[in-house]
Order: sequence, then structure tokens, then C-alpha cells
Amino acid sequence: MPDSTETLFHPAVASWFTRRFPGGPTAPQSAAWPHIAEGSDVLVASPTGTGKTLTGFLVAIDAAYRAAEAGKREGGTPEVLYISPLRALAVDVHENLHVPLSEIREEAARLGYGDPELRVAVRTGDTPPAERAAMRKQSPDLLVTTPESLYLLLTAPSGRAMVRGVRTVIVDEVHTLARDKRGSHLSLSLERLDALVAESGGHLQRIGLSATQRPLDVVARLLSGVHEGRPPTVIIDCGHARDLNVAIELPDSELEAVASGGQFSDILDRIADHTRRHRTTLIFVNTRRLAERVTRHLSERIGGTHIAAHHGSLAKERRLDAEQRLKNGALKALVATASLELGIDIGEIDLVCQLGSP
Repeated sequence: MPDSTETLFHPAVASWFTRRFPGGPTAPQSAAWPHIAEGSDVLVASPTGTGKTLTGFLVAIDAAYRAAEAGKREGGTPEVLYISPLRALAVDVHENLHVPLSEIREEAARLGYGDPELRVAVRTGDTPPAERAAMRKQSPDLLVTTPESLYLLLTAPSGRAMVRGVRTVIVDEVHTLARDKRGSHLSLSLERLDALVAESGGHLQRIGLSATQRPLDVVARLLSGVHEGRPPTVIIDCGHARDLNVAIELPDSELEAVASGGQFSDILDRIADHTRRHRTTLIFVNTRRLAERVTRHLSERIGGTHIAAHHGSLAKERRLDAEQRLKNGALKALVATASLELGIDIGEIDLVCQLGSP
């Protein structure tokens, strides 16, 4: 880790990062962290896999460790609010935060520093009433939510009391919100949150993250609003282009309006062959029925324990189990419909097959 970054973080946080990422910070992290530490609004545009989640969170985690060491940490309300447009992504970020927080806690103990005992919670439409009640009794330090759940929090007196202490709001996948009324609705919620925080004597810092956002100045205005006198949003542009290897494969026999049994078998043989030659393969289909059919036929070709289906008719627990097995490398292939929300962390994928028209 460069000296400038070492001096930026608490020793426990800096030591953990050096051990965990010996190659040092990524380009968006190096560029964004100093501005985030200064309290500026920051919009980060960088490709998937460049550590955007830590780009947004690590400065806030560091601030909690510094406040705890100085005896100035108040608690009682979340200080960081993470907003995701996807429920699945919100839950995924919640899970991914537990690992670095646990490892930083261990590193702090090794170095002789106290533990601020940071708590993370998810508040979405799927959150059970018992968990929501528990949040009101013992508020988390980092709250992960969706735009719609933030709106509901700002509407209820108990919700407003919970979020009035927020100091940093992180909007992930901000590009998906910039294109429609959902983004307009979120911008209104951000202004309401900003006013609530200001009323409590605080200042709301806004951080936006995305891999594919253009034009950046428009997205920056969505993120930070158009307040007179508010400093302009710092834009960190690390590009978004990725190398792609795309191929179209057709069966050997002449195409017909409806694929024959032989043609369909030929297609499945090719997909099975690709699956064997790659570590992990995603196969997208258009219907739940086709997902089950393809999963059954591929299971006969490559083994039933190595492939699973993912579609909206499956129970939530089965979908989550399939996602976790894919992430852990236990699956060779996953056959999915649009139920597999793009943006969630599903680990390293070597090949993606689209069966039929997208």
C-alpha cells in the first residue's frame, strides 16, 4: 500500500488492507479515498471487479475505528446508509461486509486496538417484522437498504429517528436509477434525508458507485442535487470498457421455425462440451420451463450434482442456495432466467451462454 494511503487510515485498517491486498489499492480506490476522507461528494465510475464496495465503505469503517479510539463514537443510529436498487445485491453486500469487518477486528486485536463493534443490518421489503423491531431497539452502524425502503423509513416517525444520524450515503449501481422515475424518486428521498440530517446538525456526504454510467455529469447531478453553494461532485472516471469474446454458434443442420429434437440435442451437446472445458458457466434461458428442461438434459450429460436451475418458481431458499454454490465453486453450471439479478456477487464466471434470443 502506498505511503499516502497508509497515512490515510487507522493502523488496524491499513494493516488489514496490506495483508488482504498485497498488490495495493485499485485505481478507483487510490483516486477516491482522499476525496471521500475530506467529506466530498464522490461519483466513482470503474469496471466490475475493481473493489467499488470497499471504495465506498472503507473510509467510513476507518472513521468508526478512529472515533472509538478517541472516545467520540456516539452510536445509536446508523452513520452509513448503503442503497442498492436490487434486493439481492443489498443482501449480498451485507454478507460481503461481514468478512472484512471480522478480519479488521482480528487485526485490531492483534495490534492492541479496541473494537468499535460495528453492526451491519439489511432493511428491504423481505426483512421480517422481528428484525425490523430489533433494529429500532438496537440500531446498526451500517444500514443496507433499497430506494423504496428508504422512502418508507423517511415517512414513518420511527424510521426518521433511525436515519437522522446518517453521515454517509452510498448509492450503488447508480446508473440503473438514472434512467427512469425510480431515480427521480430516489433523488427526492436523498433531499429529504439531507434535510433531516441537516436539521440534526449534521452533513450528508453522498457517494455513487457504478460500472456503466454515462454521461457522468448528469449522474453526478442526480446523486448530489442542484444546491446553490454545494461544492461540485468529485468524479472519478476509471473507464468501463471490458474485453469481450463473443461468438454465435448454430446447429449443423439447417435452421427451422421450431428446433427439432435433433437440433436441440446438438445444442445441448455443445453447451455441455463448453461447460466441461470451463470452470464455471452461466446459461441464460427465457422461460422457467426451459430452465428446468435444460438443467435436466445437461445433468444427464455432465452429472446432476454439478448443475442447478434458478428461476422465479423456485423457493427463495433454493435460489439462494444455488447462488451460494455457484459462488463457492460447487457448481459447474447454473441455468437461469431473469430471476438471477445481474449485479449480485456470484464469483468468477468463465463463460456465459444465452440459449435463444435474449
